[in-house]
Amino acid sequence: MISVTQALTLISDNRPARRIETIPLRSALGRRLAAPITARLTQPPFDASAMDGYGVRLADVATQSAKLRVVGEAPAGMPYSREIKPGEAVRLFTGSVIPKGAQSVIMQENVTRHEGAITVNTPQSDARHIRRAGIDFNRGDTILPEGRIIGASEIAVLASSGHKDIQVTSKLTVAFLTGGDELVPLGAEPQAGQIINSNPYALAALIEDWGHRALILPTAKDTKESISAALGGAIDADIISPVGGASVGDYDHMRAVFRAAGLEMIFEKVAVKPGKPTWFGKLGAQFVLGLPGNPASALVCAHVFLGPLIDVQPVYVNARLADGLPANGPRENYLRAQINLNDSGLVQVSPLPRQDSSLMTPFLRANGLIQRPVAAPAAKGGDMVKVLKIGAIA
Repeated sequence: MISVTQALTLISDNRPARRIETIPLRSALGRRLAAPITARLTQPPFDASAMDGYGVRLADVATQSAKLRVVGEAPAGMPYSREIKPGEAVRLFTGSVIPKGAQSVIMQENVTRHEGAITVNTPQSDARHIRRAGIDFNRGDTILPEGRIIGASEIAVLASSGHKDIQVTSKLTVAFLTGGDELVPLGAEPQAGQIINSNPYALAALIEDWGHRALILPTAKDTKESISAALGGAIDADIISPVGGASVGDYDHMRAVFRAAGLEMIFEKVAVKPGKPTWFGKLGAQFVLGLPGNPASALVCAHVFLGPLIDVQPVYVNARLADGLPANGPRENYLRAQINLNDSGLVQVSPLPRQDSSLMTPFLRANGLIQRPVAAPAAKGGDMVKVLKIGAIA
């Protein structure tokens, strides 16, 4: 049995290869950049007016009641073609190109216009209300790093910097294989001793939320033949994740089927709670990560191990315990917990009261997993602990 750290190192060393795809920007939400992005354009591309007003020379608006002749206007997209001379002003609008010779924009509220001239009501001695070219970024600037996940803000920057298509890493396909005579499909009425096969749906949703593809294979019976037949549907998957069936009971055939198919085992057990039966190997070009069958254990181990396997980098935060915790045992423990900001703005975490590995409702409140190291001593309220984020902090 290996440690969590050792398991994660082996997973990091054995990830599926990612192809590079070129996709339209419109389809980029949630994808990961395959290379750094440089700006193709400068933003703003020209000195632009930040207000509705008039482009002027500073010497002409330095005194109250100064009068200037309005010699033209420059609506957005239609620059004024001449240079402003002393005593002249050009009508501008938000986004207008600053005319040549103009040193500032005087707001329309600070002048009185009468016929073809303006009178200065509020003198101005320094340049104002001009957005200089390139204050956001310049052509050739690196605006996004390799590996950045694309959200709405990234799309806004990419679009304004001149990118129509971008290069991203390909999505991975994770196939979930569950088996057991006790499992019945969604919508069925379980009979005595039966349960709904809920695990693959929760895990598939997690994979898709991480921006990858999930495949739910047919549920296998507790026979090697049935498991092998279901496994045949995973031929196009990058990762196969068998859920359950990895214990040592008479009907636990999952690992045996994979070994018979040619699995190269990388590790078989992890000193983690929940999730000791987690296992990892390689089947030809495919990677195999076996998860425990208990629903909560499967989700916890998906966050701890499956996420890193598909290059979803875990985010840990340091938080102050709201309640005490007992000493931990010989396995690294991950406790479902609620992270929040207290009245002082400090990150605080409360372990949820029910931690049984079969319970799913605690996940409705959990947005973090408290990491308890091997043999950690008892902790009291106010102590700092490390927490794996699995949701937004309220």
